[in-house]
Amino acid sequence: MTKPPYVSAQQNKWFESVQAGLEKETQKSLDEWIKIAKACPETKHKARLDWFKARHNLGINRASLILSATFKTGLGWDNPNALLDNLWKTPEARAIYDQVEAIAIGLGEDVIVTVRKTFSAFSRRVQFAALRPTRLGVRLGLALPLANAPNLVKPLTSDSWSDRLTAVHLLTDLDDVDEAVLSCLSEAYARSG
Repeated sequence: MTKPPYVSAQQNKWFESVQAGLEKETQKSLDEWIKIAKACPETKHKARLDWFKARHNLGINRASLILSATFKTGLGWDNPNALLDNLWKTPEARAIYDQVEAIAIGLGEDVIVTVRKTFSAFSRRVQFAALRPTRLGVRLGLALPLANAPNLVKPLTSDSWSDRLTAVHLLTDLDDVDEAVLSCLSEAYARSG
């Protein structure tokens, strides 16, 4: 299995530990689990996760590892460009993403950009910011106290990123990516080192 790109050493260690724990505790290799997954009668991802839990007593992380290795959709950790294109579909949202990504990468050589199915994250040792497109605009999550900027609000329960991101700034157009956003990103970056 290809190691996920664009992950921190800590995240990479976590992926390796999930696979090692799976193989050690179940006495089955990932290849053996892939064969089992191919025999799963379910066709939807959530149903397959539930099947692994019910039939093999596997948790979501281990089942997800097996399913991503078995059913390659092209939208996994190993294909961040496809994930980006799928997530940032509108030109307006993509322009905001590209601008924030450029700022985040410019903060230091240790910035790691991670693309997930529902959001894009920026990390150093730990995550300091994330972006999620919504129909109202782009939600910028930051690892900052709410009091650090006037435009920050609490995250929603639908903001499924790290619990470290305790403040959100809604960006509705490219002009919203201003000096205040740069300042917030810089502070969140500094706190994550």
